[in-house]
Amino acid sequence: MSGKERYHHGDLRNALLRAALAILEEEGLDALSLRAVAARAGVSHAAPAHHFPALKHLLTAVAADAFGRFRQTLRDGEAAARPQTIRARFGAAGDAYASFAKANPQAFRLMFSPSRLDWSDPALQAAGNAAYDQLSAICAPVADARGETTPEARKALELLVWSAMHGYTQLLLAGQLGGLAGGSGAPPPRPDLENLLLGPEAE
Repeated sequence: MSGKERYHHGDLRNALLRAALAILEEEGLDALSLRAVAARAGVSHAAPAHHFPALKHLLTAVAADAFGRFRQTLRDGEAAARPQTIRARFGAAGDAYASFAKANPQAFRLMFSPSRLDWSDPALQAAGNAAYDQLSAICAPVADARGETTPEARKALELLVWSAMHGYTQLLLAGQLGGLAGGSGAPPPRPDLENLLLGPEAE
């Protein structure tokens, strides 16, 4: 058996995912193909078919993995906030949202691709739902502090936070924020959702 065929099934799948992510971030989505991923992973051209019959299946798995890492980044950011106040935790989670996207720009774009992924895939659905559940958990203390008690009001707050952060992040990745309002070219900071939703911080 050659070195290219030594992977056990679990190892092969993970090796292909790592290779796909590396190509995605280094060269972009257009450079991704099953053949390129196989070459990067050091396996035969036919090997990816054991786990990913088509490129869309591989991209879907990459996106599911990215959603998992995104969720963990939000959790870690919130948990690392100092002090552990509602405002600080909420702000730290917002910083983590943008930081993940800046560190993984191509994966972040892929995660929200309407056409490149199989959105009926159970693993992708579960990972995406878990990420949204994390957003809901981040927003819950803010909703409590604002006295938002109905499911409709709390959902509206989540949508506002997600829209603001995601819109900002997408514009940031697209390079559309530099030089706004005659600035120096540096993008503005993320939306100040803490003040918007919780009011100015007491002196």
